[in-house]
Amino acid sequence: MRIHRDFDTLGSIKNPVVTTGTFDGVHIGHKVIVDRLNTLAKKIKGESVLITFHPHPRIVLYPESAGKKLQLINSQKEKIQLFEKTGLDHLVIINFTKEFAQTTSQQFVEEILLGKLHAKIIIVGFNHHFGHNREGDYSYLYELTKTHDFKVEEIPEQDLENETVSSTIIRKALSEGRVQRANAYLDHFFIMTGLLKEGAQKCKEIGFPTLELIVEEDVKLIPPEGVYAISLNCNQKRYRGMLNIKIYADSDRPGIQVHLFDYDTNFKLIHKEVTLTFHKRMRDELQINDAKDLKYQLELDKAEIEELIY
Repeated sequence: MRIHRDFDTLGSIKNPVVTTGTFDGVHIGHKVIVDRLNTLAKKIKGESVLITFHPHPRIVLYPESAGKKLQLINSQKEKIQLFEKTGLDHLVIINFTKEFAQTTSQQFVEEILLGKLHAKIIIVGFNHHFGHNREGDYSYLYELTKTHDFKVEEIPEQDLENETVSSTIIRKALSEGRVQRANAYLDHFFIMTGLLKEGAQKCKEIGFPTLELIVEEDVKLIPPEGVYAISLNCNQKRYRGMLNIKIYADSDRPGIQVHLFDYDTNFKLIHKEVTLTFHKRMRDELQINDAKDLKYQLELDKAEIEELIY
């Protein structure tokens, strides 16, 4: 997969099959779109192209309302990591600004999708809107096909157990700690990437040394307080473990402490970028001040999680 940061450096793309959107979470509905994108590209001996935006448009357009507390399922690095697994040929990440937001749907299609990309087929998700004031949609694109040389296709909305899948529903599930439900919507495990540093001294003293995860983007959604069953991936190696998320009164972001089971925690992973995979939320955060009681609880947590993660 080739990554582009603007339209001017794309070069020549053969018979582009294109889609566009924010794609937060890269969930099961998004994967259906990308699968169709790849299928049609192969059918016409072309290349698949996905256009997305960073930062999220709501953050730019509504910084004091809808975008102020928006939490995203994926950081930009995570989104790239997930798209790399889909077989996509080209990922175009456009810097979304207030100026770009003034682009009309006609300009976006005629000047960018057709003018710069020379799109042969444009695919849109169900009820997708684009352009200034969200004036563009499938019907608008279909009308343009009558006077322009391209085809358009709309992908039906996806559902899971008769419940429509959307990024909003997934964010809600994660915010409530329903990790397994969110994983089903995503069609993959919820992930969190970041850098590791040495963890809490208190846990080290009772035989449960930890590493603290530092999340790069403030807009990254962090699940609620509690203990989670996780696995950690670094340099193509996987380690089982548990994770504690705790909110501190003197910090804007929760603390994230990771304890690995099958790894001699000698801090070789400090300053390494890792990816955490969330399997299940095990319990709420407990107020345990006694070191002996804390160690006993952590041993119970570890035993339960070891049975869960193989």
